Amino acid sequence: MNYTDLTQNIEAICAMNFSDAQLALFVQQAEQNIYNYVQIPALRKNVTGLLTIDSKYLTVPSDFLWSYSIAIETATDTWAFLINKDVNFMREAYPNSSVTGVPKHYAYFDATNFILAPTPSAAYSVELHYGYYPESIVTAGNTWLGDEFDSALLNGALVEAIRFMKGEEDMVVMYDKLFSQSMALLKQLGDGKLREDAYRSGQPRVPVK
Repeated sequence: MNYTDLTQNIEAICAMNFSDAQLALFVQQAEQNIYNYVQIPALRKNVTGLLTIDSKYLTVPSDFLWSYSIAIETATDTWAFLINKDVNFMREAYPNSSVTGVPKHYAYFDATNFILAPTPSAAYSVELHYGYYPESIVTAGNTWLGDEFDSALLNGALVEAIRFMKGEEDMVVMYDKLFSQSMALLKQLGDGKLREDAYRSGQPRVPVK
């Protein structure tokens, strides 16, 4: 379902015409709710770069929300994953930032930087896997969520629309229930099926009574 189809469905179901700004608000609020409830492939991003010698800081990407992992290349094709800690640990364990070596830990220092320890002794290659908000269907036209799981997006937008319309309580409950059902199915996909396979986990089995 692309954005045009989505907005047409919202207006048809609600039997009301909304402004472009209102429709965009409904959809973007729904996307934010969905993206913070379940981790789907569209939320993953990967960047690579180089650490700066004698600098304990690594710049956070502008669209960064959370990290999946940070790894550095300690030798050719040999990668080591850094362990996430907090700044207090970093200050206690590595009080002298002038001591350099191969980084082993990282922490969120502020909104724009990670702090690494020990301070990098070389310009190691670094690879960051992180979560971010993908481009909204409002501006992209088509997204993974709209193409692969449009029921969650539509029902989420309808919840926002009925709230905007100050709908009757029974209508609010109905829309919210439909959204919850869609999200339960999406969570089974994003946090369940996409994190296992038949070799490691076996195939799902329903008990026979």
